[in-house]
Amino acid sequence: GATIVARHAGEMISEVTLAMTAGVGLGKIAGTIHPYPTQAECVKRVADAYNRTRLTPLVKSVLGGWLRWSR
Repeated sequence: GATIVARHAGEMISEVTLAMTAGVGLGKIAGTIHPYPTQAECVKRVADAYNRTRLTPLVKSVLGGWLRWSR
């Protein structure tokens, strides 16, 4: 589920509802180009923030090493 408590929450919740109904993850929302500036941009920022929390120091290290190796 999702809850948005903010001004203009009604403008933001529709994107979250669609994503949940369609089984779209936060990565897809974060990768979507949103019109700027709008209230809906907040949903993208929240998705980006959540994805950053999943990047543990170990994952960062492994990805960094792989990126250096692949260049």
